[in-house]
Amino acid sequence: MVITGSSRGIGKGLAREFLRRGHRVAVNGRSEASVGRAVATLRSAADPGDRLIGVAAEVDNYAQVQHLWDQSAASFGGVDIWINNAGISNSRRMIGELDPEEIITVNRSNLLGTMFGAKVALAGMSAQGHGHIYNFEGLGSNGRVMPGLSLYGATKYAITYFTKCMIKETKGTGVKVGYLSPGIVLTHLSLEGTQSLPPERVEQTKRVFNILADRVETVTPWLVEKVLADKDHGSRIAWLTPRKAAWRFMRSRFVKRDLFAGLELEQRDA
Repeated sequence: MVITGSSRGIGKGLAREFLRRGHRVAVNGRSEASVGRAVATLRSAADPGDRLIGVAAEVDNYAQVQHLWDQSAASFGGVDIWINNAGISNSRRMIGELDPEEIITVNRSNLLGTMFGAKVALAGMSAQGHGHIYNFEGLGSNGRVMPGLSLYGATKYAITYFTKCMIKETKGTGVKVGYLSPGIVLTHLSLEGTQSLPPERVEQTKRVFNILADRVETVTPWLVEKVLADKDHGSRIAWLTPRKAAWRFMRSRFVKRDLFAGLELEQRDA
């Protein structure tokens, strides 16, 4: 399988869990250095032998995404699962304060990266006759508006629409398409830009995260088990459902969590 953006964060957590279950995984990041670090860490954690490779590729570069497929298919004899996980967030600034370059960068990474990954994987899987593609949802996928996260939310809203179209267009073929919705996971991406917020906003954000969020090591084993068991076309694998979120808010009156205690985040892929 291929997991884009898996040199750190939730992508790396997914890779680790798939490897622990005996599967072959291609880890991807933007640079050779970041991929090398991820591969070294995963080898020490999962002892994968020849079931793990690392491929550096920029997901907003179509030729490099095609190279990621080619390398993975050549190493593993095909690709059964492709997960479009790679993405970045925007700085926590209002629309009028955003730099034009940031608007371009976030859209290229999140939206073009998912579209290129989906197109490459769909072509390869159609040729081999089978496969399952998952696109990552996130804040904004359901239309929820969060001031300060306009770029990230807009790309996720677009990805949900794009995935709906993919599901309709691949119906009746050997290729299945679905959504992965991990909820709020404490990673560099989810916390990006929070340090620049006013102190009261930082504390408010932490309170919400302590109610609704989870760490990578909590969410990824569940997601992996659901992916491996999934045989359906158009399925949505969602960790934080509306019912679970409501329950957590109710429980927070009596049970307090501190997810930030001892938390160490990997540096952003360079």
